Amino acid sequence: MLKDLLKASRSYRRFYEDDEIPKELLENWVDNVRYAPSAANAQTLKFKICTGEEEREGIFPWIRWAAALEDWRGPEPGERPSAYVVIVNDKSLGKGRGADEGICAQTIMLSAAEAGYGGCIIGSFEREPVAEYLGIDQTRYSVDYILALGRPKETVILTDVGEDGKTAYYRDRDGIHFVPKRALRDILL
Repeated sequence: MLKDLLKASRSYRRFYEDDEIPKELLENWVDNVRYAPSAANAQTLKFKICTGEEEREGIFPWIRWAAALEDWRGPEPGERPSAYVVIVNDKSLGKGRGADEGICAQTIMLSAAEAGYGGCIIGSFEREPVAEYLGIDQTRYSVDYILALGRPKETVILTDVGEDGKTAYYRDRDGIHFVPKRALRDILL
């Protein structure tokens, strides 16, 4: 059921780093994007799949992992993603459309969840160094998002937003990651 898949598709930030995702599977997830809606059907997005250890290590330092966890600088070695998918906009095909990036990122995340993997949609990273490291022509492409992917090594639990109204995610003493969600009655007008 779609709702179960949506609940399983969380923002995971710690992974079994040595549990590699087959490149063919990653390509299949990106292929799923071709069937997703695109504003004006422009289809301006391109995808760079990064699975090699050297590529992953070259991307990792430029990522800001979890703004709400102020004392945490990201996953330790052994808990880092086993793959990244970098989403870029091909400016030669038209102006970027913000909705497309979100639709495509979510399509890949749901594909990963369906296959027993997880990930995190990352918009907080230093774009220029990532583009330079990957040899992406910044006059033609804009680097928009990075998807960190792997087999989740953490537990993420959805919880209701409390009376204080706070939606910031947090971890308990055991490292369990909690994500408050608003109730249906609170989002309906």
